[in-house]
Amino acid sequence: MAKPTKITAMEVKDIRFPTSLEKDGSDAMHSAPDYSCPYVILETDSTLQGHGSTFTVGKGSEIVCYAINTMKKMVVGRNLSDIFNNFGAYWREITNDDQTRWIGPEKGVTHLATAAIINALWDLWAKMEGKPLWKLLVDMDAEQLVNTIDFKYMSDALTKDEAIAILKKMDATKAKRESEILKTGYPSYTTSCGWLGYSDEKITKLATEAMAQGTSRFKMKVGKDLQDDIRRARIFRQVIGFDRVWCVDANQKWDVQESIDWMTALAPYKPLWIEEPTSPDDVLGHAAIAKALNPLGIGVATGEMCQNRVMFKQFLQANALQFCQIDACRVGGVNEVLAIILMAAKFNVPVCPHAGGVGLCELVQHYSMFDYIRVSGSLENRMTEFADHLHEHMLAPVAVKNGNYVPAKAPGFLVGIQPQTLKDYEYPNGAAWQKLFDQGLFERE
Repeated sequence: MAKPTKITAMEVKDIRFPTSLEKDGSDAMHSAPDYSCPYVILETDSTLQGHGSTFTVGKGSEIVCYAINTMKKMVVGRNLSDIFNNFGAYWREITNDDQTRWIGPEKGVTHLATAAIINALWDLWAKMEGKPLWKLLVDMDAEQLVNTIDFKYMSDALTKDEAIAILKKMDATKAKRESEILKTGYPSYTTSCGWLGYSDEKITKLATEAMAQGTSRFKMKVGKDLQDDIRRARIFRQVIGFDRVWCVDANQKWDVQESIDWMTALAPYKPLWIEEPTSPDDVLGHAAIAKALNPLGIGVATGEMCQNRVMFKQFLQANALQFCQIDACRVGGVNEVLAIILMAAKFNVPVCPHAGGVGLCELVQHYSMFDYIRVSGSLENRMTEFADHLHEHMLAPVAVKNGNYVPAKAPGFLVGIQPQTLKDYEYPNGAAWQKLFDQGLFERE
């Protein structure tokens, strides 16, 4: 009998990029984000490594890294077979430590930390099987896949039997959809043209270039000044026309009535959705906004900052979102995202993942492929965010062709960040940060 593979060490790195210098990622609530990722490397007693990450926008990353390190005792020394054979129970263990759960539970810093570890474990599993994560999930037996999910607190919305039934219903036709997606890719939309800090000239230039590359779906950041948003919306529609998809994102900027009023003013420009109009925790507020904007043909999208499957359950039950925006790192990694995708399928709400950041595009592409092939079987009103930043630092960078994600081929999930990048951009001692400090572009903390 082969010796089981054991996790022998866990290394945690604080990786940050100075994206605030070019206003990349700027929105109504985050004017100068520095895209960052607390980064986990799992060593084993074989040659395999698991690489996982979560996402922040700079300050606070050190707190997430500290939280990850507090969970080391639940990771190092474990046999992978023990974890993967009952992954749902292991997920419950790592999120339910009787002391650290007090500063969650299952939300905030502890859940970001959980995501980094869990994502690294799935990266290991996919590498062990020699498959990209989406293919691992597509090929997995329905019962085995559902066994990775913790159904606690959500069985009133989705039971294990219902989840298995959803998966088995699609099994007979999944090979056809897999073949299609390998040929055509999965629809994306771009945010890279519409950051709030960009000039009119830059918006026009980037949107024109994106169309030339086959992009037909766009998103613009809004929320600081209504008249300026109207002006920028006019520019966008002049450039892309009204036959292309256009969405807007307020990043939690408004109160409920303010959201309705602001979007009523932007309605002539035909946005498909308003993303995160108000507090990400306000389920009933989102429901009120959705009800008011429905006659205008505007849906509500949210989920980027939604804390866990319990919050998603309530959004779905309350008809508070028309587009479910899962994030690869906000909730507790792959296991919990699978639960949310399956719940969305039961409520017939399309899944449109949030991405961008550091490695988020590389991660969420797997969810979209899985959702289409194995769960929803539909591309109607489905698209995955793409932001063209920092992919050059990835070992297996995402590829977009003619506006569609090209299915990942490399075994793994994140797969990893380039070794030189890990050295240069580790905060605060990496060479890239030392240079920025010396130039006076950032202050040493």
